[in-house]
Amino acid sequence: MLVVSLDQRNLSPRTESVLIVPLSSSGPEGATVIQLPPGETGLPGPSFIKGHFMQVLPKRALLAQERRVLTNTRMREIVIAIRRSFDPDAPWSGRQGQ
Repeated sequence: MLVVSLDQRNLSPRTESVLIVPLSSSGPEGATVIQLPPGETGLPGPSFIKGHFMQVLPKRALLAQERRVLTNTRMREIVIAIRRSFDPDAPWSGRQGQ
């Protein structure tokens, strides 16, 4: 899973949850799915971020707090993928007819 909530929320002792998007070992890539290479995630194979499955997770459910920071560019891509899950006007170069 990838925690996508702001650090202000993540680190606050008053907030009991974080926002996450799941990682999967299968795609396909699309409007709300982004493939990440193993070097970026630390996992042995490619991972797929599924922006259409954003969830709230209680902090107590986090087993380990291994922090791996993605680049600002990559995080913007992920935020746009999440936005595409509810905003039909969100940009996407893969749209038909464009």
